[in-house]
Amino acid sequence: MAVALPKAAEPRVDRLERIWKERPGVMGWLTTVDHKRIGIMFLFTSLAFFAAGGVEALLIRSQLLQPNGTVLGPNGFNEAMTMHGVTMIFLFVVPISIGAFGNYLVPLMIGARDMAFPRLNAFSFWVFLAAGIFMYVGVFSGNAPTAGWFDYVPLAEKTYSPGSGIDFYALGLIFAGISSTATAVNLIVTIFKLRAPGMSINRMPLFCFAFLAVAFALVFALPALTCALLLLEFDRLLGFHFYDVSAGGDTILWQNLFWIFGHPEVYIIILPAFGIATSIIPTFVRRRMVAFPLVALAELLVAFIGFGVWAHHMFAVGLSQVTTIYFAAASLIIVIPSGIQLFAWITTIVTGTPRFKTPLLWIVGFIVLFIIGGLSGVMFAAIPFDQQLTDTYFVVAHFHYVIFGAAVFPILGGLYYWFPKVTGRMYHERWGQASFWVSFAGMNLTFFPMHIVGLLGMPRRQYTYPGDLGWTGYNVVESIGAYLLAAGLLMVVANLVVSLFRGERAGPDPFGGATLEWATSSPPPAYNYAVIPKVSSPYPMWDAGDRDEDVANLAGGRMVLEQGHETPASTAVDAEWDEILDMPSSSPWPLVLAVAISGIFAFVLLEQWIAAAVFVVATLVVLAAWHGKEPAEA
Repeated sequence: MAVALPKAAEPRVDRLERIWKERPGVMGWLTTVDHKRIGIMFLFTSLAFFAAGGVEALLIRSQLLQPNGTVLGPNGFNEAMTMHGVTMIFLFVVPISIGAFGNYLVPLMIGARDMAFPRLNAFSFWVFLAAGIFMYVGVFSGNAPTAGWFDYVPLAEKTYSPGSGIDFYALGLIFAGISSTATAVNLIVTIFKLRAPGMSINRMPLFCFAFLAVAFALVFALPALTCALLLLEFDRLLGFHFYDVSAGGDTILWQNLFWIFGHPEVYIIILPAFGIATSIIPTFVRRRMVAFPLVALAELLVAFIGFGVWAHHMFAVGLSQVTTIYFAAASLIIVIPSGIQLFAWITTIVTGTPRFKTPLLWIVGFIVLFIIGGLSGVMFAAIPFDQQLTDTYFVVAHFHYVIFGAAVFPILGGLYYWFPKVTGRMYHERWGQASFWVSFAGMNLTFFPMHIVGLLGMPRRQYTYPGDLGWTGYNVVESIGAYLLAAGLLMVVANLVVSLFRGERAGPDPFGGATLEWATSSPPPAYNYAVIPKVSSPYPMWDAGDRDEDVANLAGGRMVLEQGHETPASTAVDAEWDEILDMPSSSPWPLVLAVAISGIFAFVLLEQWIAAAVFVVATLVVLAAWHGKEPAEA
């Protein structure tokens, strides 16, 4: 725990360390099932893809810096534009949210020792890594997709995209969807069944409500995308005609299937940011969140209502008036739960005693950007406005205010906030604040002028433009802003890298945090908690009596669970003690299974059906080995 160990507890803690310790070196990381290590691997892998997506964005802005640009040709521009969107959405924001933050923090926040399915957790990371590599093999082999991140047909059909770029896209996203689904299922079961006894639903941190909403949204949204991609691959590889109008297919089918996934995906991206905000704000304003039950309900409602909004992306395709009016109304209704959360965040800050340290600055910036992006989003619920500005840079501006400003800013704030917990070191405060202001200025310089140039009629995904349309000045400002934003992000990286080696020692709870992750050492031990913590409120770190009782329980050997890889399971609603679960230890099989599945996708891409079938058999063999007998604990 966060205090000195009682002498009587030392043998128990030593046994916990011996049981939960994983292999040292590279093999330890390759075979790990520790949710914290897996979260760290998700973090660094998704940040690598973030860097790749950032380079693609800078190439786009360099091309558009001046009229008739020559940095990229039309095909290169389409490749950069497509891979930028695919990378940022599927390989960065979602994995860093549910894979890094969710994996690392949810078990710590609920008082568990690991995720519900540790090996499935490891498998989800290796599949994510394999899927990302798979898609970037297409890029570096000259086969990047060029049809945009939403891959509209018929442009994505074999007739108009004859290479294998679209196949890398479709198969890669199906592959990545396996990882997201596995992580989502794991989060749902973990949150419902592994909460510390006493942490009933109404005492669960708002962070966990947000991630529960995200997980359910992923489980229900991803099948529509997977179905759309499978039908596309049937068209491209097997000669079917699901989207071919000349053979009785329907191009609008793709748009419906894609946006049934695509609009919930917006909330899948932004809900983790809501959860991060509800963790950071109470800590730095020294008060509990205003309207806690309403905020929890609003987080769930955002995910639920998000499934009824998808067709507002399709107002220009000729839908009936009744249909467009329904979706316009749904687009307005979803503002209500978002407004509840905005009210709660702002009121909590105003009525508290805020300390504007670096993490809170990123959250305040997020609130400002979310309001701007939300207001422009409400404008699209007006059907005539939407029809006029669809596929213009006004849409790009709105999208980036929501996705980058409102989703990535809290992620960066979260990196600063939990950096001491993960590393045991403090970041440099002044450099942290400087990185925020540079990034905030770069963000607004880049994306706010896009509203104006969109109103002036500039279409998105246009690789060049003549100099007499009044767009040049705005594009110059946008490109300068993009490089300024990149500089701010590099300042974040530099600050955290230097602080990792030279930062001051943090201690277990440097900020006076409210949730359970601050109750253990920094960084946490492999077993998370030497004693399963007592919970009496949603802010257990501010219940000093409960933390004293944890120390007494540790000294008396109660709630220690040191007989093996053990963690308690509790009832789903009231978190009453249910049973003790014996968790699996480290294993090579998740990595091996991900490699076998990679072989299936690779040979399907190459249309080598016999080789693909061999890897299907190999996958089944690995699954059988996965479920072999566990070795006894030492």
